Amino acid sequence: MKYTMSQLTYFLHNKTTKRNFLLLLKFFLILGFIITAYSILFHVLMLIEGKEFSWITGFYWTLTVMSTLGFGDITFSSDLGLIFSIIVLLTGIVYLLVMLPFTFIQFFYAPWLEAQSKARTPQELPADTKNHIILTKLDPITRNLVKKFELYNYDYVILVDELAKALDLYDAGYKVVLGDYGDPETYNRLQIHNAALVVATNDDMINTSISFTIRDICQNVPIVTTADDDHSLDILQFTGSTHVFQFTKMLGKSLGRRTLGVNMGANVIWRRDQLLIAEAPAMRTALEGKILSETRLREKTGVTVVGVWERGNFQNAHPHTIITSSTVLVLAGSAQQLEKFDTYSSIRCENFDKDSPAVILGGGRVGNAVAEALEEQRIPYKIVEKNPTLSKNKENYIHGNAGDIATLHKAGIMDARSIIITTHNDDINIYLAIYCRQLRPDVQIISRANNERTVSKLHRAGADLVMSYASMASNSIINLLNPEQVLMIVEGLSIFSASAQHSLAGKSLSENKIRESTGCSVVAIIREGSMILNLDPFSPLLESDELILIGTAEAEKHFMKKYLH
Repeated sequence: MKYTMSQLTYFLHNKTTKRNFLLLLKFFLILGFIITAYSILFHVLMLIEGKEFSWITGFYWTLTVMSTLGFGDITFSSDLGLIFSIIVLLTGIVYLLVMLPFTFIQFFYAPWLEAQSKARTPQELPADTKNHIILTKLDPITRNLVKKFELYNYDYVILVDELAKALDLYDAGYKVVLGDYGDPETYNRLQIHNAALVVATNDDMINTSISFTIRDICQNVPIVTTADDDHSLDILQFTGSTHVFQFTKMLGKSLGRRTLGVNMGANVIWRRDQLLIAEAPAMRTALEGKILSETRLREKTGVTVVGVWERGNFQNAHPHTIITSSTVLVLAGSAQQLEKFDTYSSIRCENFDKDSPAVILGGGRVGNAVAEALEEQRIPYKIVEKNPTLSKNKENYIHGNAGDIATLHKAGIMDARSIIITTHNDDINIYLAIYCRQLRPDVQIISRANNERTVSKLHRAGADLVMSYASMASNSIINLLNPEQVLMIVEGLSIFSASAQHSLAGKSLSENKIRESTGCSVVAIIREGSMILNLDPFSPLLESDELILIGTAEAEKHFMKKYLH
């Protein structure tokens, strides 16, 4: 009943539907007038022929002839009557068989289906909705965000401005609300004053309109927007965006910093007080080819190896873990300890020609951001791009197809220290990774992935390091919600804090066996306001201790289930 009433409400209040009803009513009035006129003429002509019928019979004859049924039980014998029958028949074909179905569908059935769709698609949130996140588009970034929201029990809603898209997402199981981006009432129906965050990942103009409209009615809610162009940064901040991210540039800089020769040591990816988490590629360092126990990193540098990335798969560190050219160490320690690590791991680094270029395949925003990062480190590079208008630096630009062997030779691929694949198409990136690995089995290949599900494919295709655009962007956004409690850092790896409580207190880290049972590693302990980095595995934990742990999302779920429930 409620569903039907919502449809009727739409019909009664929609101006277009009201106009359609008037047109449909006019059509039926005209059709009724024609049927009545033909029924009267039927009686007149029958009287001329000396026949007399009831009024019901007149309407019966008119309708059977107009609908082309033509039972033949009542017929004219005169030529005038036959001509009249033909006129009635042709009129029926036009009005009943052609115009009526299309008129009915256009002015009633189609609006009724639209009313059903609108009634089925939510257009507001309950008044008691609080601490929810409003997304304004479903794209690779927000798809990744939705997964994290569901993992950490954050309430979200996706604002969609087109009915068809809203229905598709609603049927796919997403929480959606239909509304206009530029209408303040839309955000009131989304309970904007109670929202925890707004995330706008549309184009720069729509993002500007969204932030400007929201700030007109709500000054407190944090707004996160993405920016494609540099000149949009100031505009988005002026219109009320709390955080403006250029994720394509961030991704390009991150890819560039992982090029051989830029930083042969640890790359810091997170810090809290004196605790730093860093990544360190093992390729061409003194660590390559050894097992972890042989490196004696803890003794010599003080850093803790909490795990390793091996072609996209995170593994906990063990004494017998083999360090290969594709291994990326995940380290925890202080700034001084990481400096010692850099010195120790890089001192025996293989020399390579300083003039060897890094070859960038793709000259879009990401590719040019990679080039900027390399220029800052004075690393030579060449950009391969089909579209000449995308390259900023013509001197380092190679015009051509990255899949063409002659173009790659011209770019210096056979002497390249690294190949960075930056196109926005994952299928092309996989193809180029396979192709480049066949040409250069020994070269470092770094690739961009637009969707997180492509990361493992790129590793199998031959890439040594892969960075997911969607994962990096969603991690940056989710960290704004509650960075003290949970922090996503890279590709599904998170740092989170947990109280020792009764389940862990009174026992040492060695006795609790957290890593063995959950896959999470304790990297620091906060005790009485002080952070302890050099953990004693045999010292008992206190109930007031706060543990800082690192692990995959799945390992974190195991920890929460085992110790905090």
